[in-house]
Amino acid sequence: VYNIESDPAIRKLEPTFKKQFGIQARDTLLKPTSKDYFIQGLYTIGSIGTVTQTDMSDCDIWVCFNKNEFDRRAWEHINQKINLIKDWMDENVKMPVYFFISDIDAIRLSEFGRVDAESSGSAQQHILKEEFYRTCILICGKIPVWWLCYSESNRIDYNDALAAIADENFGDYDLIDLGNLEQVPTNEYFGAALWQFQKSLTSPLKSIIKMVLLKMLLDAPQEELICHQFREMVFAKKPGEPFPDCGIFTTEAIFKAYKGQNKSLLQFIKECFYLRCDIKLYDRKRNIKTRLAYDFYKRHPLERETIYKLEKANTWAFNEQIEFGNRLLYHLHQIYRDISAAHTDIASETDRRDLTILGRKISAYYLNKESKVCILPKPTGTLNLSFLSLDLIDGNWSVFSGNDRQTALISHQNIVLAIAFMVWNKIFAPNMIRMRPNSSNVTHKEIINLGMKIQDFLGSYDSMDVDITNYLKEEYIVKLLIVAGFERSPWEKDISDYSVVYTNCWGELFVRRLDARANFKAFLAKALKANPNIEINKYLKRSFTSYEKTIARSKAFVFPNIK
Repeated sequence: VYNIESDPAIRKLEPTFKKQFGIQARDTLLKPTSKDYFIQGLYTIGSIGTVTQTDMSDCDIWVCFNKNEFDRRAWEHINQKINLIKDWMDENVKMPVYFFISDIDAIRLSEFGRVDAESSGSAQQHILKEEFYRTCILICGKIPVWWLCYSESNRIDYNDALAAIADENFGDYDLIDLGNLEQVPTNEYFGAALWQFQKSLTSPLKSIIKMVLLKMLLDAPQEELICHQFREMVFAKKPGEPFPDCGIFTTEAIFKAYKGQNKSLLQFIKECFYLRCDIKLYDRKRNIKTRLAYDFYKRHPLERETIYKLEKANTWAFNEQIEFGNRLLYHLHQIYRDISAAHTDIASETDRRDLTILGRKISAYYLNKESKVCILPKPTGTLNLSFLSLDLIDGNWSVFSGNDRQTALISHQNIVLAIAFMVWNKIFAPNMIRMRPNSSNVTHKEIINLGMKIQDFLGSYDSMDVDITNYLKEEYIVKLLIVAGFERSPWEKDISDYSVVYTNCWGELFVRRLDARANFKAFLAKALKANPNIEINKYLKRSFTSYEKTIARSKAFVFPNIK
C-alpha cells in the first residue's frame, strides 16, 4: 500500500506480525521494491469508526488501485492475496470484514456497477460516492483530493485544484483523484428510497433513519449535499468543539430540516437512533461515543424514563418488542407512501417497474389475506421468548410466550396454522414447545413432528429468497404440503379432513383447511392448472391405525395417473 513504510503504527506492529506468521527475514517487509504493484489507498465506508458502529457492525473496506498499472498476473495475485487475508480475518477477527477492489478510474466516473444483487430503483452510483466522501476513513495510502477542496473564504473549483496538483512544482504524491461530486440526480434518491424500503423489511431499525434522510433529500434536491456540509463542519471546527462524527451530523441534518414538523416521527427517530447506535448515555465510562451522543441528546432531549427503557431493550418483554416493531412498520409505511405519492413523476421506467415489485413485496409482508400466515415484526432482530406454550381455549389453538397468558402470539381454530406460524417466524424449536393438557386428539410429539416437517420442506420466511421478477407475475403455488387428519382420532379409518400448507411465488405462506374430499380435489386441480410443476409433499400422523391405507389414498388424490 502506498506510503505504508511511513506509518509509525504499522512499523511498530511489524515485528509482532512477523513473529505471528513465522517470518524469519530480519529486514523490513514494508520497504517497496521495483517489482511491487501499488495499492493507492485503503478506506472504510459506512458506520465503522462512527457513533453508529455497534457490536453488530461489519467493516467495508475499499481497496483502491489503478487498473491500468496491473497486468493479468498482478490482478490474479491481488485477488488471491485479499481472499487469504479475508479467510484469516474470518477466523481471527470478531467483526466481519469485507473488501471491495475498486478501480480509481471507475470511482472517478461514479461507475460502480450494480450496487446490490437485490437492489431496486435506479443505479445508485452518485449516492454511493456521496456516502463514501461523507463516511470514509483513510486507513493507509493517499488522501482524496475532494476532501481538500474547501476554503472558508473562497470557493475552490475541483478542476482548478487538479490542475494545480498536476504542476511539477507541486506533485500529487500523497493525493488521489477520485472525482468530484456536486449533485445527485433526483431519480437516484427515488430509486435508493425504494431499495432502502425493501431492506427495511428485514432490518427496519437500520433503514428508517436512511429512509427519512432520503425523503429529506427528495423534498429539497437543490440543497447542498450532506457530504459537502460535513466537510465544511470538519474544517470549521474550533478547538474544544465536539469531534466531527458523520453519524451524528447526518441525523442532526434530519432534525434541522424537519424542525417543527411531524413531531411524532422525530420523537420516534430519536428513540430509533438511540437503539441503532446502542448508546448508554448514563454509562460511567463516558467514552468518546457516549460523550458525542450526550451532546446530541442535549440538543434533542429524551425523557429520562424513555432512556432507561431503551437501554433495557435487550430485556423487553415480547409484547413491548412487538409494540415497538409495529411503530417502526407504521412510520416506514407512511414514509414510503409520502415518497411514492409526491415523487412518482421523477421515476424512471426502471423505478416504475420496481414500484410494482415493491408494492407486491409490501403486500406479501404486511397485507393480511385469508388463510395467510402473518409475519412478526422484529425491531432488533430477535424476539425475547422463553418457551412456547400451546393451549386449546374455546375451540381456538393459542400460542403464548412462556407463562404469559395475556397476549397470544397467534390464536386460530386450525392448529396446523399455529404450528406453521411458529416455523415461518423462526421461533420454532422442538425442545422449547410445550402443550397444556386438553381434550383434543393432538399429541405433543405430533406437533413437534409436523413443525419439523414444515421447517424441512417449506423453510422460514426470508424476503431475500424470492426472485424479484416473481413479483411481476400473478400468484401461483410453488410448494405444497398436504396434512391429512391432523386433529382426527387415530382410530378413524376414513380421513376426509385435509390441511394444505403452501408457499407461493411471492414468498407468502398459507394454511387452508379443506373438510371434504371434493373440496380438496378441486383446490388441487386449480393449483396444478396454475403451476403443473408444484413440489408436493405429505404428512400423516404415525399414530393412525390405517396409516399406509390413508397414505395410498392421499397419493391417489394427488397423483391419479401414478400407480
